[in-house]
Amino acid sequence: MSKQGQALSVLIVSTLAFTVCFMVWMMFGVIGIPIKKALNLNATEFGLLTATPVLTGSLIRVPLGIWTDKYGGRIVMAVLMAATVPAIFLMSYATAYWHFLVIGLFVGLAGGSFSVGTPYVARWFPKKRQGFAMGVYGAGNSGAAVNKFVAPALVVAFGWTMVPTVYAAIMLGTVIVFWLFSHSDPAHRVPAHTKFSDQLKALKDPKVLKYCQYYSIVFGGYVALSLWMVQYYVGEYGLDIRAAALLAACFSLPGGVLRAIGGWLSDKYGAHSVTWWVMWVSWICLFLLSYPQTDFTILTVNGAKTFHIGLNVYAFTALMFVLGICWAFGKASVFKYISDDYPHNIGTISGIVGLAGGLGGFVLPIMFGALMDLTGIRSSAFMLMYGVVWVSLIWMYWTEVRKTEVIGPRSQAFAR
Repeated sequence: MSKQGQALSVLIVSTLAFTVCFMVWMMFGVIGIPIKKALNLNATEFGLLTATPVLTGSLIRVPLGIWTDKYGGRIVMAVLMAATVPAIFLMSYATAYWHFLVIGLFVGLAGGSFSVGTPYVARWFPKKRQGFAMGVYGAGNSGAAVNKFVAPALVVAFGWTMVPTVYAAIMLGTVIVFWLFSHSDPAHRVPAHTKFSDQLKALKDPKVLKYCQYYSIVFGGYVALSLWMVQYYVGEYGLDIRAAALLAACFSLPGGVLRAIGGWLSDKYGAHSVTWWVMWVSWICLFLLSYPQTDFTILTVNGAKTFHIGLNVYAFTALMFVLGICWAFGKASVFKYISDDYPHNIGTISGIVGLAGGLGGFVLPIMFGALMDLTGIRSSAFMLMYGVVWVSLIWMYWTEVRKTEVIGPRSQAFAR
């Protein structure tokens, strides 16, 4: 097989593997609802339950990125997926809250697959196509939407315990397919004498910290809302689990699938332009989503009149759809920054940035639950994320936009 054929084969099976890993990683977003009812959990406990797999999937990302640089993505990805199969299967036999938390930590290893596949796929393509290639691979985020189609059907037909059993079988089959159709190139590995400490020196770079902040919202927020939205629809609009999962997929699906377009846009217009617009559109959407259902009364010349302000299910879903598209583009554009600035250290930097995004996906659902228990307002989740986007916008303005010459010979308009 030609080098180009191998690259295409690697991209296809790696994207398939990442889709399945993400589907497993997001499993609690659906099965957590019957578990919450069975164990009588409050919102904070539910948030911790859904977020537990995200913790290990995040913490493992840096070592996985480093191991991918050193040993190659094929072997690391295959071993990682195989290691999750027993834990996924055992989930069916859990009965106590702490059982779910402990097993969830091991299931969460699947979430580390992003830091393996990103450098593995990128190195098979020339630099001018790396943004697109990483975007296609990153479209595996749509596994969150696949989970919302598959898991509710299994829950309704067979009960929630069938979901881990089926997912374990799917993961095992994916390991076999990945190994048969993926390839390895020794030239893609970092020299064996490179130390962990040498690769981790990139943490001192302020740009890396900035990219971590960007990714904590476009990926961390995506993960958090993918886990939170089904129960949000059930609680806020009184929908059953199937209808809620279907509408929640309107956010998860574009948030994953359209990442490839975000990669293409980042290749064409640059990572900065795409990320800047992503943050502003996110800011507008989150501002509208933050407004709680409100009834207020005013006194008029004809007496008291009561008005209601709040998003109905259709407007809410439309805003979530737009937000999903934005974050799909943003996830790709952040990694375009990385491939541009750190071409020889993609594995380590993507692991560090992925860790930040994953930790965002771990912390946010817990904070969503705590805020809801504290305030009783469901939309407080969006209020929190609105503040996080403000931080990204301010940081981006002071470090990038403010330094850009708008008028003059070095402006982008003249450069073109």
